[in-house]
Amino acid sequence: MLSVIIISKNESEHIGRCLESVSWADEIIVLDSGSTDDTVSICKQFTPHVYETDWPGFGPQKQRALDKAIGTWILSIDSDEQISEDLKIEIQQAMKTDNIAGFEIPRLSSYCGRQMKHGGWWPDHVLRLFQRKAGHFTDDIVHERIVVDGLLKKLQNPILHEAFINPEEVLHKVNNYSSLGAKKLFEKGKSTSLKMVILKAFWTFFRTYILKTSFLDGSQGLMLAISNAEGTYYKYLKLLDLQKKHSKN
Repeated sequence: MLSVIIISKNESEHIGRCLESVSWADEIIVLDSGSTDDTVSICKQFTPHVYETDWPGFGPQKQRALDKAIGTWILSIDSDEQISEDLKIEIQQAMKTDNIAGFEIPRLSSYCGRQMKHGGWWPDHVLRLFQRKAGHFTDDIVHERIVVDGLLKKLQNPILHEAFINPEEVLHKVNNYSSLGAKKLFEKGKSTSLKMVILKAFWTFFRTYILKTSFLDGSQGLMLAISNAEGTYYKYLKLLDLQKKHSKN
């Protein structure tokens, strides 16, 4: 039995396609953290297991979803991802194995209309399919991981990821993830300076555009390098702001 687990907030632009792509699963669990658009009503068209909750962070929220699932196998996907027909067949075959605890799946992401093959975005293997008894999520508020006790293998067909539809979505996610990233760094006792903020942003651009060759993805590759640099810049700038506020207390 396969349980699909998804967390959501204001994902009406994506989540219908996501849910349609996993409608063949035995169970779909959705945890929504305060959507103000049509996300919840769209989810209820596909599954009765829709829960409205607070927001404790990515790791804890996904663990909550996992705790509600009853399937022997778990497929964790994001609301802006889709499972192709070929990947569906591969997943169904993979679940017939008992000696493998989990499977990493390549992820093919699109950025403002282009599927990205460079910049560190491909093949981007992510652990998403695992036996429920063998895995759990870390409690990181952002960039959480699935930890699995047992052997792992890789699947061949990719998850399709609508990472960013337009520049407005890029700006929204840069702002959101930089805030969460800064909080995570601060809670770990990390510190920075304005000089380091600027250097890290420049290094992120250089690494993405030159070392990871995002320039081969044309104009979107340049946009990706810039938005990655912006994300790094604002994450560490917000960390610097947290440091200053803490020092005043």
